[in-house]
Order: sequence, then structure tokens, then C-alpha cells
Amino acid sequence: MIPSNKGEFKIMRIIVLALLLTFSIAGAQPIPQDHQGPPQKGSQNYEAWLHQEVRHQLMLLPWYTVFDQLAYSISGYTVTLTGAVVNPTLKSDAQNAVKHIEGVEKVVNQIQLLPNGPMDNQIRRAEYRKIYSQPSLSRYGIGNLQSIHILVDNGHVTLTGYVDSEADKNVANIQANSVPNVFSVKNNLMVRNPGK
Repeated sequence: MIPSNKGEFKIMRIIVLALLLTFSIAGAQPIPQDHQGPPQKGSQNYEAWLHQEVRHQLMLLPWYTVFDQLAYSISGYTVTLTGAVVNPTLKSDAQNAVKHIEGVEKVVNQIQLLPNGPMDNQIRRAEYRKIYSQPSLSRYGIGNLQSIHILVDNGHVTLTGYVDSEADKNVANIQANSVPNVFSVKNNLMVRNPGK
């Protein structure tokens, strides 16, 4: 049967779509679940999963910014948190996020609280503008969490994170040292591909 007008064509289209939907629902198979929880505790797969899960949970923290640095180490089922943060809430949020990971028995929180005074905050903003406004470094500022972190502790600046080349590391260092009122700059940036 060929529809003779637009109204009949719309009705035919609705009927065909309804039939297709009915067949697809009737023949649908359950979708296999890839994620069935963590691997068995104590296995090598569990250790790898735990490292990945801790990192994932830390990256999801809402107050984690370019002015903070979070790190961790795992020994058995104990996670030790290190680094430095400006917001005290971030320190406790990091601990709470990690302690709820399946299999973690203990969290040791050694995260340092950085001063949050007007002078250090001014240096943070100036460092951010100097570093991320450079054409060769601006790409590191793309995304939710920039790869060059700027830690300021009573006028002393530490750069942490990753860059792609030694040249980028040097440019970041020069820019960080050019900010007024900075007492010292420690460049702890790591180069992802040192041979390139």
C-alpha cells in the first residue's frame, strides 16, 4: 500500500517506527556489565586498580585547583596522602574520598596547608598570568586541571606537574622568576618525554 497524501504517510511512518521499536525491545539482550567491582584484594590486579582509583578520586575533588598539588603512596591497604593545598576543605575532602575506596583500611593524611594571605594570593594570580599567558605554555592550561601547578608558601614558589619538553620547563621557570615579590622559585616540573 502506497500512501496517497501526507496524512497517510505520517500514519504509516508512525506504524513502521512502532513495529521497529517493538521488535528491538523484544529481541534486546541484556548488556554485559564490564565493571563488577574491584579485583580480589591482595592480587596484582587489585594493586593496579587501587592506584588508578585513588588517582581518579583525587582528580574528581571539586576544590582541587592549579594552586594545589596532591600526591599519594600506597603500602598494602594504607594510603598516604601528601602534597600541599590552599583550601583546608580540600585536605579533608581528599582523605574522605580515599577512605571510602573499597579495600582501603587506613588513610594517613600528610597534606600540608599553604598560607592563604593576601600577599601569597597576589603572587598566585601573578604567577598564573605569567606562566599561562606564554604561547608555548598556554596549551597546559586547557582542560579542567592544568598540568603546571603553582604552589606559593610565604613568597616561595614551587612549580610541580608535567610539561612536554625541557624548553617548556625552562620557559616556565623564567616566567615564574619574573614575578615581583617572589623570594625563590623551585622548579619541580617533570618532562614527560625527556628524549624529545
